[in-house]
Amino acid sequence: QVHLQESGPGLVKPSQTLSLTCTVSGYSITTNGYYWSWIRQAPGKGLEWIGYISYSGSTYYSPALKSRASISRDTSKNQFTLQLTAVVHEDTAIYYCTRYPAHWGQGTQVTVSS
Repeated sequence: QVHLQESGPGLVKPSQTLSLTCTVSGYSITTNGYYWSWIRQAPGKGLEWIGYISYSGSTYYSPALKSRASISRDTSKNQFTLQLTAVVHEDTAIYYCTRYPAHWGQGTQVTVSS
């Protein structure tokens, strides 16, 4: 049974860096063939894919966020982390970590506000 849990601050000031961690249990993030993603949903909008880190550690990002997003991992803790730099109000959203499509965390609300 794969379980994902997001953690991180719920409030970030504009221009700062948002950092969220996903802790995975029940499955190793280094297991061959799987990709671990971050997805977000802003108020009143659809899901937006941010990027992924693969089982081998390779990463890929949405072109829209590539300049600001970074995904890394700590295999010893079975965690992967999203950093989003220079946040603006439009980055306010519920952020989900997933092993798309079947396994999702519960989501964490992040608000960008001074």
